[in-house]
Amino acid sequence: TKKRKPTKDISRYTVRSDLCRPAKASSKMAASYPPNNMPTPGGPGAGGPPGGAPSGPGRDDSYFTESRKGEVNELRQLLRTFGTEKDKQRKREIMKKVIAYMTLGIDVSRLFTEMMLAIETRDLVIKKMVYLFLCNYAETHPDLAQMCTNTLVKDSGNEDPMVRGLALRALCSLRLPQMIEYTSEPLRRSLQDGHAYVRKTGVMGILKMYHLNTEEFDKAAFNDILYDMLRDPDSSVVTNCILVLNEIMADSGGMALNRPVMLHLLNRIHEFSEFGILSVLDLVPRYIPANDEEGFQIMNLLDPVLRTANAGAVVATIRAFLSIADAIGKRPGDERDNDSPSVDDLKRQVCVRIKAPLVTLVASGSNELTYVLLKYADQLIDLCPGIFDDEYRQFYVRYSDPTHIKHSKVRILAKLANPDTAPDIVAELGELVADVDDTMGRLAVRSMGAIALHDSGGKGAVESIARRLVEMLDLQGIPHVSSEAATALAGLVRCHPSIITVVSAPLPRAVRYITEPMGKASVIFLLGEYGESIPEAPYALERVIDTYDNITDDGVKTALLSATVKLFFQRPPEVQEMLGKIMKKATEDVSSQDLHDRALFYYRLLRSSPDPNLTKTIIASNSMTMSTDQFAEEDDSELRAALMDEFNTLCTVYRCKAENFIEAENIVKFVKMPKDHPLPREAAAAPVPDLGVNTITDQLGGSSIADPSVPDPTVAAPPPPSGEVDLLGFGDDALTQISPPAPSAHSLQSLSLKSDVSLSGEEYQGKWGAVPDTEAVVISALPMRSGPASTDVVEGALGTFNVFTMASGELPTEFKFFLYTQEEDAFGGGYFLIQAVVMKAPPSLTLTIKPCGGDLDPTKQKEKVDQLIELIKSALGEYLP
Repeated sequence: TKKRKPTKDISRYTVRSDLCRPAKASSKMAASYPPNNMPTPGGPGAGGPPGGAPSGPGRDDSYFTESRKGEVNELRQLLRTFGTEKDKQRKREIMKKVIAYMTLGIDVSRLFTEMMLAIETRDLVIKKMVYLFLCNYAETHPDLAQMCTNTLVKDSGNEDPMVRGLALRALCSLRLPQMIEYTSEPLRRSLQDGHAYVRKTGVMGILKMYHLNTEEFDKAAFNDILYDMLRDPDSSVVTNCILVLNEIMADSGGMALNRPVMLHLLNRIHEFSEFGILSVLDLVPRYIPANDEEGFQIMNLLDPVLRTANAGAVVATIRAFLSIADAIGKRPGDERDNDSPSVDDLKRQVCVRIKAPLVTLVASGSNELTYVLLKYADQLIDLCPGIFDDEYRQFYVRYSDPTHIKHSKVRILAKLANPDTAPDIVAELGELVADVDDTMGRLAVRSMGAIALHDSGGKGAVESIARRLVEMLDLQGIPHVSSEAATALAGLVRCHPSIITVVSAPLPRAVRYITEPMGKASVIFLLGEYGESIPEAPYALERVIDTYDNITDDGVKTALLSATVKLFFQRPPEVQEMLGKIMKKATEDVSSQDLHDRALFYYRLLRSSPDPNLTKTIIASNSMTMSTDQFAEEDDSELRAALMDEFNTLCTVYRCKAENFIEAENIVKFVKMPKDHPLPREAAAAPVPDLGVNTITDQLGGSSIADPSVPDPTVAAPPPPSGEVDLLGFGDDALTQISPPAPSAHSLQSLSLKSDVSLSGEEYQGKWGAVPDTEAVVISALPMRSGPASTDVVEGALGTFNVFTMASGELPTEFKFFLYTQEEDAFGGGYFLIQAVVMKAPPSLTLTIKPCGGDLDPTKQKEKVDQLIELIKSALGEYLP
């Protein structure tokens, strides 16, 4: 026997009393922080993060700890010494602890007074956390929120623009009705602030004021101010104005649009951020071009957006193009030239143009983005069949694709089949039939059937695909494939009855081992419909009738009844006995009312009809043979047309109209503006201001904006198209170019320029900004025979004519020059500041000229500008036609 170890007597051990007491703070910490040896909140023993609290790298979990009793009071003590604390980091730690407790749902409103005292600091981090604290407790503690009003109003006038913006945001976020009188004046002052951050914060504050008190908003006339601020030099401010106006005027269809507003925003689209570009592009579908020429100019202006990597901007541009094509395209009954492009022609041109960028984004985006883009591509393929056919390989399934993307690609592949691509596509689909994903196999079979049904594969494709489907009927180990193949064959034979000789042989044995109801019903239908040419058809159906009691699906029973009755008129002696069996079983079957009624109808018709031929005509007619290549239930043309109106929305992803998943009161109205467009055909086209007008503000830091409401007399409208319409990159660029102004009749000798002019960069910037863009003369897209090899060549040619270069540079698509020259003092001594942009392909020259000083007579000044333009043309004569 083994000796057992003696049990230890724990009564002999004593517990150390120091382990039961909380650890003492170090002497250094006790002397300084916190005072009076107070334990630090969230220190040792405070516990770990509560369930659901976020954690991860870069975040201190000690802030998100379970609250212990008395810790809010401890924070109060720390905040009372906040003013005397010298360590900025410790101040931030205290504030972070308060915000962390507030985030966890602990009521720290008792610290409101102490937090108000902490607002007097120059540390933006602390100030921002205090503002967050105030906004959080404003609605639940309105009396406390009013205590901070004077402080926030005072901070909204701080010398630091970041403090002004933060204070204004906090003031508007209090959202208390009694705060309106304190909010209006700081808001109005912020809209005139010299810093863009304060202005854009003020614009968003206007929206908060609108939702808080609409009457006060209307009295303050902020609506008109927002429209004026669309001319703000900062694009982020303009973006916020667009968003706020759209929300304020949502009941009337969004912000009001007219030609000056729309062209001004399009002129500055290159200045906006990606988010801002989307805001502007969303306005284009709502704008009705004044005439055809303006529509084509807008398309050319937006064309560079298609080359961006932002998928949202590309899709928004596609929608803009389609809406413009729909607005300016010729429709049946239009009194326009026969050569004018129709709506369908323009949309096909648009699809040709957007095909490359869309396919590129599909191949290079994330999985989520790719799925959405595939939905848009599917919709565009339905809109313009055949355009994407040559890109079919881009829609092949990759092994690394997630399931939902694979399914979308398989559905699209069937629509890309033509006589050239069908063999490759069918072979690719054949490889996917045996995929481990059952849904993938089903979709592959259905896609093959769709290609044959629509006869899009060319000569011999229908029979070839039918043979593939027949082979799939014998795949007993993959029941879903054989079932889908039978269903596809049933539809295919209805559309192409001549292939029944290919299909008939395996049907009698297929009915035995196909288990899925849909597939089994399809085989039974074929046996009954074409049983006259299938010798074993009656015996195959008889075996199924014998197992009638084991059939659970009503669809199989109904198909069996109909097939037996039809086969009876084709082969009466063999079917008569089995017809009696199925009639008896079906009339006694109460599991399906439709089956029961159909059986009684057949029974009474056969029993009481005086003419058997009449009965045969009724039952065994050829009504199942299709005269088109599409089933009635698959005709979704009406839905597709509705979805095109809501392109670039969730409707495309969900494939249903907005009213199906959005409540009626939340659906945004879509109203096209202005109502007076399109203008009469004889009206002059409005010129699209040139991109170069505001480009120099980006280079030199200016703050001026263009005024498109005043058309520039030097920009002539393009001639009306004589036939085909070119959308930048489709063909001859001469179709849409803007004609240059006619040369001045005055002699070039009347413009005398100094040969020695000195101008610094600061002086150049100041003079450029001092001249409003409304006074700038713009010559757009002068065609060139060839482009210069480098900037030095252009600088040297202009220098010989006393036109000097301030700065120049080469970009991937263009050369850019900032030029200047000065008149002789005898002629006024005025400066001419010039921005020249030379596009590389197709070669073209764009000039923006600002006269500064000199002769104040507008007529004479215009004459001198015209002469300067001719002088520049002479200097660059070897490149101009």
